Amino acid sequence: MDSFDEIFDLVKEYCKTQMTDVAYNLWIKDIEPVRLTVDEAFLSVNSEFKQNIVSEKYRELLSKGFEGILGFPVEVTIELASAAPKKPFQEQKPLPEPEVVLEPGEYAYTFDTFIVGSSNKFAHAAAMAVATHDIRNYNPLFIHGDSGLGKTHLLFAIMNEVKRRRPDAVVEYVKGEEFTNELISAIRSQTTPEFREKYRKVDYLLVDDIQFIAGRDSTQEEFFHTFNALYESGKQIVLVSDRPPKEIKTLEDRLRNRFEMGLMADIQPADFETRIAIIQRKADLLKMDMPIEVAEYIANNLKSNIRQLEGAVKNIKANSLIYENKPITIMMAQTAIRDILNDNQPIPVTISKIISEVGRTFNISEQDIKSNKRAANISRARQVAMYVIKEVTQMSMASIGDEFGGRDHSTVVYAISQTEKMMKTDSRLREIIEDITKNVRD
Repeated sequence: MDSFDEIFDLVKEYCKTQMTDVAYNLWIKDIEPVRLTVDEAFLSVNSEFKQNIVSEKYRELLSKGFEGILGFPVEVTIELASAAPKKPFQEQKPLPEPEVVLEPGEYAYTFDTFIVGSSNKFAHAAAMAVATHDIRNYNPLFIHGDSGLGKTHLLFAIMNEVKRRRPDAVVEYVKGEEFTNELISAIRSQTTPEFREKYRKVDYLLVDDIQFIAGRDSTQEEFFHTFNALYESGKQIVLVSDRPPKEIKTLEDRLRNRFEMGLMADIQPADFETRIAIIQRKADLLKMDMPIEVAEYIANNLKSNIRQLEGAVKNIKANSLIYENKPITIMMAQTAIRDILNDNQPIPVTISKIISEVGRTFNISEQDIKSNKRAANISRARQVAMYVIKEVTQMSMASIGDEFGGRDHSTVVYAISQTEKMMKTDSRLREIIEDITKNVRD
């Protein structure tokens, strides 16, 4: 098997973790790799209809998969099979061999591959105890910390360790937003009993980004009863969030109380020594000869996010191979992390992400929020969306109006002022908006 085939297999595995099995089998599974150049990946499908769908709806996902695997972005082009004769991978400009990549998905995350330092030692020990012992005092285990510090790694490490020790154990991993979407789907299809059966018969329930159930009444109601059923049966619950329960403003008090009654463990940004260890571990996995001065340069410049550290190492490895295994230097590291250094803040929040989050919170479609409908609940959601966009993006009033069908400057000013006025007297609305703002910035 040639290198591009192996790389694309890993890209497909990544895509599989980001979509439903039905969508994956229909649109991604049968895509064929054609050729890969330094900055473009050519893929083929067997029909024009599929070409249009994949290009429109899944090209961005595929691009993210390639960037995650290779460590640098490539443009994805979807061709028709009849017009895409496959060329040997070796004919292209030299590219990373399969050793560049780490296996994607949950199986890459174990306790053995987790670098322990002073900033995460307690959370690691708690997660290990939950996975290896029946410790009721740690139920639930609530792990919190900023994005990119290893919380999800610990969740998958628990799952993999439990499966290794107890193959018969039922372990369910779900993201908070997925739990919400599954519940909505179950209600629509009248399969709520099956939904409840799925989550209330597990031995371990692992929930990532639990903060996303806050502010959604039906989801919180369902999760409350699921939590109680599992807790009373002595089943283990592990929850992960970007902040502690007390800071999730729209979380119901009864859930907040339950989340806090077990063990709380936070993860802080890694210290310098731990960052060096993470870089060296990644380099070893990629079979790189990483000079200590290069590792120190990376560790001194990327301080807040483990994924950034690992991404920088992958980028350096890929570029080293592209340029025929050139020795790794600080100059190469500077090039590899330039984009990260130029944008060391969270990825800019898109307008659609904000409108989507407001829509989910108020149970209103994005189309209605951007429409001219004047129903009170829709108008309220629209005003909140405009307010959050202004707060997060600092766009001009005129630009915000353009995003809502060309509304004029005065309409946006009124919407924002009304929202500010209501927030002063309505503490519930203020908390909802604070949660929305926090969620879209993560």
